[in-house]
Amino acid sequence: MDFRDSPEEAAFRQKLQDWLADHARNYPTSGDEYWARQGDWHQALYGAGFFGLSWPEEYGGQDLPPVYDVIVDEELAIAGAPPRPSLGYLVTGLGRHGSEELRRRFLPGMINGTERWCQGFSEPGAGSDLASLTTAATRDGDVYVIHGHKIWTSYSDVADWCLLLARTDPDAPRHRGISAFIVPMKQPGVEQRPLKMISGVTKEFGQVLFDGARVPADHMVGAPGEGWALAMTVVGHEREPSTLGFAARYGKLVRQMASRVDGPPPEELAWAAVQTEMLRLHVRRRLSEQLDGMSHGSDGSLDKLLMTWVDQSVGHAALAVGGTRDPELLGAYMYSRAQSVMGGTSQIQKNIIASRILGLGV
Repeated sequence: MDFRDSPEEAAFRQKLQDWLADHARNYPTSGDEYWARQGDWHQALYGAGFFGLSWPEEYGGQDLPPVYDVIVDEELAIAGAPPRPSLGYLVTGLGRHGSEELRRRFLPGMINGTERWCQGFSEPGAGSDLASLTTAATRDGDVYVIHGHKIWTSYSDVADWCLLLARTDPDAPRHRGISAFIVPMKQPGVEQRPLKMISGVTKEFGQVLFDGARVPADHMVGAPGEGWALAMTVVGHEREPSTLGFAARYGKLVRQMASRVDGPPPEELAWAAVQTEMLRLHVRRRLSEQLDGMSHGSDGSLDKLLMTWVDQSVGHAALAVGGTRDPELLGAYMYSRAQSVMGGTSQIQKNIIASRILGLGV
């Protein structure tokens, strides 16, 4: 399999490298300042032609093959620039399940960064078991009224809109009584509270309380009771490493740690090097499959599990190399601990693999 750039891809890569040489240093890559300026970074990337590359041109994308997104992810990591804002799962969810009217209204602003978004799925009592969510949406004429509590909501403090799951039919089987909405965040009845992480970051996640918030009925995505199908599209896309851009960043961190070690590397660092190379090749294989038109479906759980193992291997290496003396490496270790929970726990991924891929009937 030939992973080398085509002439067109090489030209694109060079153009991106030239742009990053002038712009990458202007944006922070970690901490609260990174999260506070992520919207500026999004619009800078889009304005330069380096964001939304594989999304439909009619909504602001460029209709390029997904290999161009991977090139961007690789070069951002090499340049020490912030990562590409993670929106593909929302674009895919709304693009696949929303009406044409909703797609034309919301996808352009989502893609070009002029409107900020968050995802209202998880709740304090419904994380891995998402179908047990209790946030309720009750019809009142031409609107739905929302009551409930969402948690681990990325960018909720700056979001204009929330792609929200809420129960519209409490008497239906739990997977069938859920609907999806595009909810305006800047209105009475919406309260956002920051969640401080162990790394000290306060702007990445929040919890959101809905107490009488209102959403137009025509902002429902799909029909009543079809929210679970959208949720599975979103989390399936969220679990594919080839769309997340992490592989290049893991490899760069491992190389940086290796350059700081005198003598034989610690076992944790050697294993992290093996793991990151495995993920890099796996991402290339997935990308090749995508280019051939293959849809992965439940295989996203395999991808997510592999990514978790790699992230935590790199985190253990960071702790072995830097101990508690290096704040950046200690932060990498602490953040890695959450990988086995965020985006669906590792236990849930193993159950999906066992039942849907291996057919074990669990």
